[in-house]
Amino acid sequence: MSANLPIPPNTTSIPARNATSENLFAAVDIGTNSFKLLIVRADPSTGRFLTVDRFKERVLLGLDTSPTTTSATISTASLLRATTALRKFQNLLQSHRVPSSHSRLVATSAVREASNQSQFLQTIDETLGLKVDVLSGLDEARLIYQGVLQFHPVHDRTVLTIDIGGGSTEFVIGKEGKILFSISLALGHVTLTRKFPVLTEMREHIKVVICASGLNKKVKHYDIDKVIGSSGTIKNIEKAIFRGYASDMEGNVGISEESRRDWSFTTEELKGLVERLSEEERRVGGKVRRQGFFKKRSEFIVAGAVLLEEIFEELKIEEMEVSGYALGEGVIAEKLGEVFDNYDPRANARWRSVVRLATRFNNKQHMKSAALCFSVAKEMLDGLRKRYESGNGSDGFVVSLEDKDLEYLEAACLLQKIGLYVGKKGYHKQSYHIIMNGDHLYGYNNKEVKLIALLVRHHRKKLPECDHVKLEELTKEMRGKFRILCAILRVSAAVEKLQLVNIDNVEFSHTCEGYKLVLEAGNLPSPGNMLPSVKDFEAELAKDLEDFRMVFQERLSIAVTSSTSSLSGRNARNCEMPFLGLLIK
Repeated sequence: MSANLPIPPNTTSIPARNATSENLFAAVDIGTNSFKLLIVRADPSTGRFLTVDRFKERVLLGLDTSPTTTSATISTASLLRATTALRKFQNLLQSHRVPSSHSRLVATSAVREASNQSQFLQTIDETLGLKVDVLSGLDEARLIYQGVLQFHPVHDRTVLTIDIGGGSTEFVIGKEGKILFSISLALGHVTLTRKFPVLTEMREHIKVVICASGLNKKVKHYDIDKVIGSSGTIKNIEKAIFRGYASDMEGNVGISEESRRDWSFTTEELKGLVERLSEEERRVGGKVRRQGFFKKRSEFIVAGAVLLEEIFEELKIEEMEVSGYALGEGVIAEKLGEVFDNYDPRANARWRSVVRLATRFNNKQHMKSAALCFSVAKEMLDGLRKRYESGNGSDGFVVSLEDKDLEYLEAACLLQKIGLYVGKKGYHKQSYHIIMNGDHLYGYNNKEVKLIALLVRHHRKKLPECDHVKLEELTKEMRGKFRILCAILRVSAAVEKLQLVNIDNVEFSHTCEGYKLVLEAGNLPSPGNMLPSVKDFEAELAKDLEDFRMVFQERLSIAVTSSTSSLSGRNARNCEMPFLGLLIK
């Protein structure tokens, strides 16, 4: 299926397609240390999903119990913190309009092992009307493995996945989506920190538990191709190694070296980090540095690192890859399988490599911005394609747009800000450099990688001419696609900079006056609940809209409407706010 461009003036309207909430899904992970809410938008045609938002509340279930207590009990104080966090999540789910059938709440070891589990679940149900599924160790391991498969293309490999949580560590060996072996050990970074303030005693306890479980012997029965770690603790360990925390090189590693490094670390690198963390425990001011880097996780990172080091030693692990996805994404993947008949967790390996690179360098806010940018870009490209597939375009086309072009556009949206890792100045050039020099994009040929990199390079500043020297490496068809995709990306990136708190709906249409992009903002930005003024954004938007006009030979106007909940009746959905009057003549 394709659409023909460029586009001459035409007065036929494009039927607007609402970006409904029906494609939103959510997972709530009720863990020992933190409660996490993950909201994603899925593509029903492919099953791919992209994170819309993430939220985390530090709850620490069981914090108020004694470390020597044999049977864990969730205290009244912990239950209050849990209820407060879940009420906040409930409000967020409602504000995002996530269908209740598209969300699932799961609880792990802290609730699983609590003597008053039924009381906890009943209180949550009666207070908030929320149903919580308490996962067995096997179910938790299975969902973690499913989450890992959404991040790494290892479906056909025999993989040992290790996930360190606050109250337990899950080990699972899987291949082709099936669990070959799994076990949950009562070794978590929170419980270890509270029970063993002396590291030598902690290490001895870890060894005893692993030995008693028979884990070592069981793992030896399988020919393991890869060892993959997941969860916040392991991700933070990898982040510290990646940024040179243990070698006092933090922030000083060259971008050329960093851009080539994937999500992994060796046993020697882990040992070096543990030595530095152990040294800081004894040194005045050491904990201050640790807290500055690991933030709220600093209290438990030593136990997590020591636990992982002991696991490496007992299982003779030399290198571990790290997954940016874990339990929450596994819950999402399973839910997608229930809703979408043709969902295939093995598909989209190319797209997953883009996600890995994006999450390698983007922080949470940049990933959220990327999701918003793509939602706008997708609506624009879909609208353009539909118009010309319906026969309203011109016979004088020079290029056709296909499904894979949407894939290039999505990759560019996700990767446009990765260069900010180095610094704000010229970050688009650094983003281009990382893409071209890292060999990260799995399954793309050299010209496709070049096209994505060039889109990222030129999503801001000056739009290159058709005969630009870097474009000469592309085919004639790809150069035509570049101009079209780049014009769309530049507008989408500019819209993202409006910093609206939440855009509930995007509509792209065509009339006799040209194209119109309407954004429905669910919440107004702070401070003062005011939409950005025309003056604030006119200079930047005007240039991008002029580029759009040059490519498509028609003007584009942008309007922002509000669906403020304080309004009543029909006006609550479509109360139009100040129009961004950037009409390019």
